[in-house]
Amino acid sequence: MKDQKKSYLKLTSGILRYTTDFFHRSNFTQLMPVILSSVTDPLGPDPGSTVIKTGEIEYLGQRLSLTQSMILHKQIAIKEGLERIFIISPNVRLEHPMRRESGKHLFEFSQVDFEIAHAKQEDVFALMEGFMAGLMTHMDAHYSDELETLGRKLPRIEGPFKIYSTYELAEKYGPDWEMQASLGSSQPFWVLDHKREFYDKDDPSRPGHHLNYDLVYPEGYCEALSGAEREHNFSLIMEKIEKHGLDKSRYGPYLDVAKTGLVPSAGGGFGVERLSRFVSGASHVGDVQLFRRVPGEPVVV
Repeated sequence: MKDQKKSYLKLTSGILRYTTDFFHRSNFTQLMPVILSSVTDPLGPDPGSTVIKTGEIEYLGQRLSLTQSMILHKQIAIKEGLERIFIISPNVRLEHPMRRESGKHLFEFSQVDFEIAHAKQEDVFALMEGFMAGLMTHMDAHYSDELETLGRKLPRIEGPFKIYSTYELAEKYGPDWEMQASLGSSQPFWVLDHKREFYDKDDPSRPGHHLNYDLVYPEGYCEALSGAEREHNFSLIMEKIEKHGLDKSRYGPYLDVAKTGLVPSAGGGFGVERLSRFVSGASHVGDVQLFRRVPGEPVVV
């Protein structure tokens, strides 16, 4: 195995260890991932999504979906009385092959999903800013040989991160603002108010706006994390599902739980491979995988 590939894999291993330790130290309960379910995150409506289909299998007469994201499961777990949870969850998102050229898309990856009961977006910001600052220090201290092999000098990251809205970035850079904004920054930053999924909470004080957020890496590495305060009001959930023309029958078990009352929460999810790409300075997120899962590329093994 070439030294470069070994360095990528050792950095990813170090990131996973640091991440697990960080969330345990922060009093989170680690849950096991859900691979197959009768309900999964629809990843929509999201105008930025290029997922072309949901992976499904038939088992004992039941249609089961491959997990695209554990957001709906996280809300159910919080409803069960868990206050702070995290999962390192395999995700399958069957992306359009044009995403091969983005440098940041995979059709199979691992995501660190977390959720906090009764939290607001500011709680998530503080958590992730501490995580990112600590991770950079840890990787510099313990993986200097691997970083040197890859020619990567990590930026010094300090919070609080700057906060922008999608509207102000679109006004400055145009509709495809993400790459230019990322290239123009030396620190990660937050971007608020995205038009997307029904489980993201609307801002009750500003109709038409949303209490959701992305964390964006600097240096052109783009989106790191997506998250939101969650919609927990059953009637509003139903109203938005109907407004967006989604098939209610696909979310039956989730809606049955929501009908009895979900707990307010906020959380997010960040891709392990994207984080490893940022730490390692890889040109493509597929480079940090031993078994590449890049849209448009054949699966070799």
